Amino acid sequence: MNERSFITAGDGYRIAYRFDGQATKPVLVLSNSIATTLEMWDTQITTLTKHFRVLRYDTRGHGTSTAPSGAYSIDRLGRDVIELLDALRIERVHFLGLSLGGMIGQWLGIHAADRIDRLILSNTSSYLGPAPQWDALITSLLEQPDMDAMGRMFLGNWFPPRMFESDLDLIERFRTMIVNTSPVGLAGNFAAVRDMDFRVTSALIERPTLVIGGSNDTVTLPGHSELLAATIPGAQLVILEAVHLPNIERAVEYEKVVMGFLRQTVPG
Repeated sequence: MNERSFITAGDGYRIAYRFDGQATKPVLVLSNSIATTLEMWDTQITTLTKHFRVLRYDTRGHGTSTAPSGAYSIDRLGRDVIELLDALRIERVHFLGLSLGGMIGQWLGIHAADRIDRLILSNTSSYLGPAPQWDALITSLLEQPDMDAMGRMFLGNWFPPRMFESDLDLIERFRTMIVNTSPVGLAGNFAAVRDMDFRVTSALIERPTLVIGGSNDTVTLPGHSELLAATIPGAQLVILEAVHLPNIERAVEYEKVVMGFLRQTVPG
């Protein structure tokens, strides 16, 4: 599951991507959470490719995409998606983003609605301030000799305690994604989250939208999902009994919710 192709974004940096599924099916874009790669969606591919051509990509600063130095912005991360679609000559897609991917999804819903059919914003938030906490995290990250501390922090935020006993191979797979993430790339993405604020502008999203939250999520709290769904006109809200990665913790239930929403507009 490691085959990737690349496009060059408008500012000269490479974005890695891969397709799964038949080219004749509607395109569904999957956008990863921070400190992961496109492999975070591996579990979903068998189900999703029954009805969609799935386009995954490594967000700038992650995986085999370029990790330029300096602060990133949600605007730049959103434009990476548009430039990817342009390069692949894809006019319109469904979009599912989790955590950071859901923040990118909000930008797309606000600024590039003509490219989006249905939008799923999973375990995300319209605002994760205040800024000083992110500045401290960036400083700490760049001072550390390796990514081990980041690995412990993220894993503790993503999975329930029981999974550290019952799913060690899976936990190790995600730990590997984290520790192999570029510290410079991660810092750039932390800055993008720090500076993002869609609390008002998410009301401009007019595409059919599903918000998915986790009842036990301590990163993007259930209240964040509720606020986002209440702000976006007509948005649907589903709260699953999960922490931050319900696509892993509650895979079957997650896929059922996602497919139920997307299939409302996809012919049989």
